[in-house]
Amino acid sequence: MLFLFFVWNKITKKSDDKIQNDVYIITNQIRKMNKMVVIEQDFSSMQKTKITSQLLGNPLLPSFQKEIITFTKTNAQVSYDLNQMKIDVDSVNKKLIVTQLPDPQIRIIPSVEIQSMDDSFFNRFNENDIKKITQYAKDNAAKTVNQEQLKADGKKQLLENLDHIFVLAKALNYKIEDKTGQIDFSKL
Repeated sequence: MLFLFFVWNKITKKSDDKIQNDVYIITNQIRKMNKMVVIEQDFSSMQKTKITSQLLGNPLLPSFQKEIITFTKTNAQVSYDLNQMKIDVDSVNKKLIVTQLPDPQIRIIPSVEIQSMDDSFFNRFNENDIKKITQYAKDNAAKTVNQEQLKADGKKQLLENLDHIFVLAKALNYKIEDKTGQIDFSKL
């Protein structure tokens, strides 16, 4: 009788431990990837700015011209904060239930370099001029980024990456359910 008790206890204890380990492995793998950059786009542009000033503000007197050429490199990224993703794990029925996907975060990082500056002794570039020109170049670079296309491409890449994360759950014979209506399992 004592022998049967120990055998029965050992058999039931192993299955409980395995289920708990499955839950830990799945949730741990998802939490390790807090932020996921799914799309990154780099582009550059050149901008030529001319400023003409009249001597003493009088149009009858000669004018002076200054010119600056800037080179703008822009990096645009779409990332997702996976800490905002809500997943429920049903270890009894072996289900991984996705209840909420994070919103995309778009980050645009322009950097402006001055390539050429041509000014005269009487009409010099001052710090305020340079700040205005570089800010205009940064604003112009941010406007040229197609944020809607980046979001669409980013979402597509997020779903592909989630499929790679779900490989572990599938290997442990978990069924993945989507309560968000955003994951198309037929394409994954």
